[in-house]
Amino acid sequence: MKGVIYARYSSDNQREESIEGQLRECKEYAERNDIMILGTYIDRALSAKTDNRPEFQHMIKDSAKGLFDVVLVWKLDRFARNRYDSARYKNILKKNGVKVISARENISEGSEGIILEAMLEGYAEYYSAELSEKVIRGLTDNALKCKYNGGTVPMGYYIDEQQYYQIDPKTAPVVLEMFTRYSEGATMQELINLLNSRGMRSIRGGKITLNIMNHLLKNRRYMGEYSYRDVVKEDGIPAIVPKELFERVQERLAKNKKAPARHKAEDDYLLTTKLYCGKCGSFMVGESGTSHTMKVHRYYRCVNTKKKKLCDKKAVKKDWIEDLVVSYTMKAIMNDEVMERLIDTLMELQKRESTDLPLLKKQLAETEKGINNMLNAIQAGIFTPSTKQRLDELEETKSQLEISILQEEMHKPMLTREQIAFFIYRFRKFDVTKREQRQRLIDSFVNAVYLYEDKIILTFNYKDGSKTITLAEVEGSDLSVLGAPRWSDEKDVTPFFSVSMRVCGLFGSKIRKTVLPWMSKNKPNKIARKRSFRLDFQAGSSAFFVCNFLIHFGYPIMSYRDLIGAPCFGVLFISASGFRTDNRTCTVCPSIISS
Repeated sequence: MKGVIYARYSSDNQREESIEGQLRECKEYAERNDIMILGTYIDRALSAKTDNRPEFQHMIKDSAKGLFDVVLVWKLDRFARNRYDSARYKNILKKNGVKVISARENISEGSEGIILEAMLEGYAEYYSAELSEKVIRGLTDNALKCKYNGGTVPMGYYIDEQQYYQIDPKTAPVVLEMFTRYSEGATMQELINLLNSRGMRSIRGGKITLNIMNHLLKNRRYMGEYSYRDVVKEDGIPAIVPKELFERVQERLAKNKKAPARHKAEDDYLLTTKLYCGKCGSFMVGESGTSHTMKVHRYYRCVNTKKKKLCDKKAVKKDWIEDLVVSYTMKAIMNDEVMERLIDTLMELQKRESTDLPLLKKQLAETEKGINNMLNAIQAGIFTPSTKQRLDELEETKSQLEISILQEEMHKPMLTREQIAFFIYRFRKFDVTKREQRQRLIDSFVNAVYLYEDKIILTFNYKDGSKTITLAEVEGSDLSVLGAPRWSDEKDVTPFFSVSMRVCGLFGSKIRKTVLPWMSKNKPNKIARKRSFRLDFQAGSSAFFVCNFLIHFGYPIMSYRDLIGAPCFGVLFISASGFRTDNRTCTVCPSIISS
């Protein structure tokens, strides 16, 4: 019979019920009853009143693998002190062919055993509830006397021998100074800088932070108010800050909370540690800046552009490069051949990581071969004391290897190809408009992104997973609306505007006969050198499509019809944006809005 031991460390009772004591008695019980112990699951300082115990849940999950038959516990209250949880999880284990056995409590298999087990579980639940009531009662009594009930002691106070709050003469003046300065107009950051410059540290020894300062200025204890659960007492502890000053500070905090933020830093740069400069090979990091219109612009910049101008790589817009990487990653995911290569890579990686299991199985096969050879020798009449000793050693080795293999399989299960494929193909259903899913996509598939002047190289997390994208390819897609960096080392003879437009309109009955065939021709006119269209949506006489144009500079664009030239009417809206291309410069042209 194979089994595992579950032990739980009780924070309220630390005598014989220690982890070591539980394990010792469980192992002794296993030896007496011929139970082979495969492993142990231990939760330390966690209550059995709930099932929110990591190792307990791990054990329940492993029981479904059919690797063991018995769960040994020191006493049933180690398993659960809640009758509902006890019955529920015992039923789960029973369905998995696993039985719970108490090493200390001798419970028979018959009807008497059922009654005894129920009584023991009921007592465990009663003991837990009673203990909880005693603790709460004691803490409430302390609170009524305004005594310390645990937790972090605020700056400015200390706890005396009778467990009462007392003013700390060293730090209390600092607290009062912070309230006074803030009420007189100082900012939180100025207060933080002041304390850190004086060498002040938090209770845990770290620097003063915004959260610490915010909590300090809102802590009602400083005006003498004691609170614990439902007990609130004014003047329950010595006050450091006068009530009038405390209320003035709260009014200013509330006023500042409603005021718009001057500048909120955004830290969701998805390509951090993955985007590299194609010129010098260094990281490109996320930065932001505010224009004169107070609009925040976010971009990636090579770290060496700030270090004595070691690199002159131009910055790239955050949204543009992230959307491009997400777009091409999704294209790779939609490719069945690419996905199969990725699954192959993961299978190989899994085999490399699980080196112990193949080695153990190889050793087991060699041991079994040795046993067979010894048995063949015995059958041939070769039997000596050393032969028997060697056979016993091989049998013992085989037994230990079988246990090690079961333990390895239990803690490091090998995923099948189908399981890996199921997980990988789920990425195809990702909503790439959601930041969390975009981040997971990039973290899972993208190894590195190298940004050059004329191309971008994406390397993915699978064998031969590399994609080179030229900026010319990007121009032809709707990603160009986000502001691709368009420049060339050779000066253009004729400058152009690259314009991307999104059109939603009513085209009447001519949409199939005239408009769609015209879109497919993409003939240039005197204004538009290149034109491309992509129909996004069509319902009856309505359509939504994206147009990309390369427009000759110098021709006035009086209306959208100058560009489209199609028999379109009833256009609801057009939005457009673009860039004028000169020698290594990009100037945003005004948006075209028509209705």
